[in-house]
Amino acid sequence: MAALARGGLARWASGLMAVCTLATGLVAARAAQAGIENRLNYSSIVLDARGNAITSANPDEPRFPASLTKMMTLYMLFEAMRDGRVPAGTRVPMSAEAASRPPSKLGVPAGYSLELEDAILAVVTRSANDVATAIGELLGGSEERFAQMMTNRARSMGMTRTTFRNASGLPDPEQTTTARDMATLGRRLMADFPTQYRYFATTHFRWNNRPIHNHNHMLSSYDGVDGIKTGYTRLSGFNIVTSAQRDGVRLVGVVMGGGSWIERDRHMAELLDDGFTRSGVARRPNSYDALATNRGNMRPAEPPARPVAHAAARTGRAPQRVVAQGSAQGSAQGSAAATRAGRHAAPARHTLARSAPVRPVPAARAVREASTRPAARPRPAVASSPRAQPVRPRTVEMRPAVPAQPARPIRRTAVDTAGREG
Repeated sequence: MAALARGGLARWASGLMAVCTLATGLVAARAAQAGIENRLNYSSIVLDARGNAITSANPDEPRFPASLTKMMTLYMLFEAMRDGRVPAGTRVPMSAEAASRPPSKLGVPAGYSLELEDAILAVVTRSANDVATAIGELLGGSEERFAQMMTNRARSMGMTRTTFRNASGLPDPEQTTTARDMATLGRRLMADFPTQYRYFATTHFRWNNRPIHNHNHMLSSYDGVDGIKTGYTRLSGFNIVTSAQRDGVRLVGVVMGGGSWIERDRHMAELLDDGFTRSGVARRPNSYDALATNRGNMRPAEPPARPVAHAAARTGRAPQRVVAQGSAQGSAQGSAAATRAGRHAAPARHTLARSAPVRPVPAARAVREASTRPAARPRPAVASSPRAQPVRPRTVEMRPAVPAQPARPIRRTAVDTAGREG
């Protein structure tokens, strides 16, 4: 009897603990939701495939778009590509004005250019302000003129409360939008450019011999997400436009004004779960995993990319491509060494960790190990989300956007690796 009593008491205590844990989780979830909804710059909306609002909060209040602006920049680029105004082989030149933009950025030196697909991927994943500005200058002649073109096109699409002043989303008091307008833009990108929309599902791609990760963690943390874009400035807070599909039901959600990307993403997951439930889709347990991010569970930021150096011969020959390796010496050292006869470049340094001293290996042993060592498997140059079609591997090449000049040192602008959202 005593044993039975003890067993019943243990089961009762276990049940009570489970109930307390569940209650604590619900209270924490409601507190987090109340936290974001009480922010002065908070807005949200969830639209169905027909554009009808399922849920909304302050959807038409003016907000700063931050890097959600780049969705419109890419819309304008996709439209120019479709109409033939930007041929497939076009390269995007980097002006001094574009190269001077603050992070997040790709760090292409002024006077050089990059492939069109690299530019698209840099804007989608890195949210590169310098590349977005360069695209604006390519299409509009100047970023100011391009911003006018963006505003006019947005108004024609029904985004009546949106005004653009630049192509990147960098702070400007006159650049404002609404959650409803951003949701409209997300739906139009999917409907008007279904082929190019796959770029928004890219979790990372390889540029300049290093991976560039997407700031949009919802791609890997929420079941059914296949785009679109994030954004952040101090005034805007953490913004996101998200598209998700389950059981044939497509939803587009917008959250603006989050206090952190985790708070923003968690709230977006709650809104999408509720939207799918209201649309007749059965709720999926554990459909959102905050730890499953595009950066491999938030591993430390990777070292800055090394520059791609080009040397143009004084005879006028075209520059040759040189892809910098992770252990290559800095661009300033390489340029100085190339111009001094009889000098050698500084020894390579490891960027990840200090390596142990290298001991000489006997020749016979080296030959034996080389003959028995398995062949290395080639690694793809571009990695995409499983939901996206793979982007073709290629060697990155930057070319001068102007006629070749005598070789000069290249000062590479440092690439932002702090995980900031542009």
